[in-house]
Amino acid sequence: MPMIRECIVTTANRDGKVHIAPLGLIEDGDNWIIAPFHPSTTLENLRENPFAVANFTDDVLIFAGCLTGRKDWPTVPADEIPGARLVETLAHAELAVESIEDDELRPRFSCRIVKTVNHAPFGGMNRAKSAVLEAAILSSRLKMLPREKIEQEIAYLTIAIEKTAGPREKEAWDLLMAKIDAFYADAAE
Repeated sequence: MPMIRECIVTTANRDGKVHIAPLGLIEDGDNWIIAPFHPSTTLENLRENPFAVANFTDDVLIFAGCLTGRKDWPTVPADEIPGARLVETLAHAELAVESIEDDELRPRFSCRIVKTVNHAPFGGMNRAKSAVLEAAILSSRLKMLPREKIEQEIAYLTIAIEKTAGPREKEAWDLLMAKIDAFYADAAE
């Protein structure tokens, strides 16, 4: 089973407009695979400008923010590729697309790592950060998973939030819970 790394992926269109999205990258030997759902801005950007940056951050507010509509996180130009990276990231990897495996649902872009850079030390694990990340993934699959499954998972993840969350984790959690509640309220109408 391949390892998947959850990160924030930045891509740019041919005009240089940056798009920021949380994605799981699939490790494939020396390459990483980006498999965005069809349709998506990430997919279109990779077709126009075959480069991306994998931003490794432990700031779960960025994950939650991206999934709830905030996409204006500060960026700076990448070092070696035409694109950008997040300013606030622990590390980043600049990627160049080498091949594309087309698929109706999720095309797979196999990427070579051009450059990796560490910016700040990793401060350790926090159960609340992991819980927010899992809730973020669940919130991106509300149309795919049964409500009962979502509610069971959220009930369990809430324990970690209540025991270990700091202010940013609580803010991120609240954003995701509002998104989930709004989805089910709209579905009930």
